Amino acid sequence: MKQLAIIGGTGVDELEGLEIVQSHTPQTPFGVPSRAIQEGRLGDTRVFFLQRHGSPGAIPPHLINYRANMWALQSLGVDDIVAINAVGGINESMRPGALVIPDQVIDYTWGREHSFDDGADGGLMHIDFTEPYDRELRLALVAVAQTNRIPHEASGVHGVTQGPRLETAAEINRMARDGCDVVGMTGMPEASLARELGLAYACVCMVVNPAAGLGDLPISLETMRETLQREAAVVRRLLQQLLTRRYGG
Repeated sequence: MKQLAIIGGTGVDELEGLEIVQSHTPQTPFGVPSRAIQEGRLGDTRVFFLQRHGSPGAIPPHLINYRANMWALQSLGVDDIVAINAVGGINESMRPGALVIPDQVIDYTWGREHSFDDGADGGLMHIDFTEPYDRELRLALVAVAQTNRIPHEASGVHGVTQGPRLETAAEINRMARDGCDVVGMTGMPEASLARELGLAYACVCMVVNPAAGLGDLPISLETMRETLQREAAVVRRLLQQLLTRRYGG
């Protein structure tokens, strides 16, 4: 049976209903993960949970130790990862309150540790990243959302920016021309590092605000938090159904 880990982002500090059995802080060649990884049970299913921003601290997107996080999850025997990301909506159909299960990504980040490959073994690791999200896991999420009538977008392009500042209106216009549907700050290099380690990785994007220049009002952190609370409850339902359908929970 495959082992699932869930990575929580902004607004998902804990996995509600998780009966914690043990906490792990594995040492990795790249340091320690953002926070102790919780091992527990949701229903009858064993699952791991990691908050990428640290909680109760708040590690900004560009300073997250993505390599340590992914290495630590693999060391615990994880096979599949579902990542939760708070994003802004660019596409008109992806407005606050929407859930998006993206199938593509465009990486605008810079200066992050993007690879485990340092060339020390004399070879280079050229991973195939044509489909950045694991097809089987992504389609399992889509199927669960459809079966349980959870409103969602079954595909989309996830643009990932450096942060922690939000984008300018001109930057969002450029991203729209590039084909981005949503914009976040934590989806890369998480996805590519998972691919390097052979882990199946998919994500669920919670649209919490219109991207810069696309809303009638300035972006408000208070409004974003309200939307996050509502969407987090829907995401929990999606994850619980995924566990039942795919992992025997």
